[in-house]
Amino acid sequence: MEKSKYNLKNRYCLITGAGGLLGKEHAIALLEIKSNLVLTDIDTKALYKFRKKLVKSYPKSDILINRMDVSNEKSIIKVVKDLKKNRIKLHALINNAAIDSKISKNQKMSNTEKFENISLKNWKKHFDVGLTGAMLCSKHFGKMIIQNKKGGVIINIASDLSVIAPNHEIYKKGVFKPAMYSVIKHGIIGLTKYISTYWNSKKLRCNAISPGPVENGQSKIFIKKLKKHIPLNRLALKNEYRGAIQFLCSDASEYMTGQNLIIDGGRSVW
Repeated sequence: MEKSKYNLKNRYCLITGAGGLLGKEHAIALLEIKSNLVLTDIDTKALYKFRKKLVKSYPKSDILINRMDVSNEKSIIKVVKDLKKNRIKLHALINNAAIDSKISKNQKMSNTEKFENISLKNWKKHFDVGLTGAMLCSKHFGKMIIQNKKGGVIINIASDLSVIAPNHEIYKKGVFKPAMYSVIKHGIIGLTKYISTYWNSKKLRCNAISPGPVENGQSKIFIKKLKKHIPLNRLALKNEYRGAIQFLCSDASEYMTGQNLIIDGGRSVW
């Protein structure tokens, strides 16, 4: 593969939820291949702090910050108008924003409920960010991307739970992975396939990445249980998805669309 196909010099890529663990890794991945960035999140303080570090390492890339709530269509439209005002042509959108449930060292999980006790309010909250937000961003930023002569790409960040069900046995008694997360990630794959056929004539490619679990301060007991379900016998390092982002956002994947790239250490094969 020609190295030039990975060069995104002078192209702008927008990342939602850019202040999160993987959002930051996506940003670094794109900067490594000379991309310009539009980093969006509801927490702009974290983004500006992150931007200071990036500018030192990648001074030749333009790194923009925009506050954006993916669950609010007006907020998205505001960013679109700002980009157009500054004559920025968008090459790629990475739909990364989501509400995830984190496992702490004492094995407590945030945003968890038994399936039979899920409130409609909480269900809608998760869907507004994780699935409706991805749809709205694809709708508005996709319009910008198809205006480019060469088109561009949309990358949806799914999960290994887009193809398998959560295994609740890895959690301590009374703790469950919320149903919303798994259902949303399955929906993300459906959205990916739909977009890939809807805008195909506009040279817009849409693919998804399904990452496996990332080691990030979980308890030793939880990691030990989870490793047993992963053929590579370990969790991913946070930087191990950079290559996939570079591949899917660049011309190196120019004949790939509508696909779900599963990178989970083999977890989904069992």
